[in-house]
Amino acid sequence: MTPVVSFAGVGLTYPGPPPVVALRPADLTINPGEYATVIGPSGSGKSSFLNVVGLLDRPTAGRYELDGIDVGGLKEADRTALRGRRIGFVFQSFHLLPYRSALENVALAQLYTGPPAREREARAAEALAKVGLSHRAHARPTTLSGGERQRVAIARALVNNPSLLLCDEPTGNLDSATAAAVLELLDQVHASGYTVIIITHDPNVAARGQRIITIRDGVLHD
Repeated sequence: MTPVVSFAGVGLTYPGPPPVVALRPADLTINPGEYATVIGPSGSGKSSFLNVVGLLDRPTAGRYELDGIDVGGLKEADRTALRGRRIGFVFQSFHLLPYRSALENVALAQLYTGPPAREREARAAEALAKVGLSHRAHARPTTLSGGERQRVAIARALVNNPSLLLCDEPTGNLDSATAAAVLELLDQVHASGYTVIIITHDPNVAARGQRIITIRDGVLHD
């Protein structure tokens, strides 16, 4: 079985002066179908971990393989294309385009995968149906509730059938009832076969994972 995420001594140090060690060299394996949560306080290195796993930052030490692909030597354009195909992001602040409909927001995530416009729209509609939002497909984000916007964001993350769903504080902007509904949806996404990593500071969110990884002072503890 090829891991979805494989760290071998992966670390991240931001240049100084003085240099800042954001993520200390670590080994980590996330296999297909796992549901892992990464928990730590503010400033612990969670964002640095997210950026490395999500191909937003290049590690300064070690070897990172995504789906068996060594990403270290890839050109930036190749990293961007790989990220678009293999990783679906869900962010705390949704990051939806306000003047595009829910359907358009989801469809735009397919630009790197290259299907024709009609197919992009059909796939986007299917993804919205999976999260229970077919009836809001033509609504703009400004008319949606927080929970609905996060469901659109999850649909956008899933539309390319990624190897990894990478969630950064996905319930951080939601009330408790809405947060619980979003977490139940993520449970269902995982149960359908997706590999899920949730990064959080909330122990209740972390407890949803089958595997809890802690991070403090840039050190991962699995």
